[in-house]
Amino acid sequence: MKFFVVLLIALAVTSINVSGQKQKKSEPCAEAQTQADMNICWGNQYKAADATLNQVYRQLMGKLDDEEKNQLKAVESAWLKYRDANCEFVGDQYKGGTMRPMIEAICLADVTKNRTTELRNQIKDRDQ
Repeated sequence: MKFFVVLLIALAVTSINVSGQKQKKSEPCAEAQTQADMNICWGNQYKAADATLNQVYRQLMGKLDDEEKNQLKAVESAWLKYRDANCEFVGDQYKGGTMRPMIEAICLADVTKNRTTELRNQIKDRDQ
């Protein structure tokens, strides 16, 4: 199973499909050439996703009363603990390997983007 996961990630990262043809640059780190470059690139993707999450979080906080703000703070604290622990677990499949940081960063970026979407939906619901 790990072989197939590694193969899929390698194909996505290098942006070469199964037929060997070059794909469009939809993958954010398609230009990375080395594992170190991929680790850095995905780390930067996660940092960007986290910055967006913080911006949307602040927007939502601006729409809440004091009780709701306290609720959101508690929820966000629990969610952060979950996100970090979950992505550490996902990355630990490759413990000791050079691609571990990339796997963890991909997880962090994806989960963070999903949470940002959830918070944006909360904003939309409150604006209606």
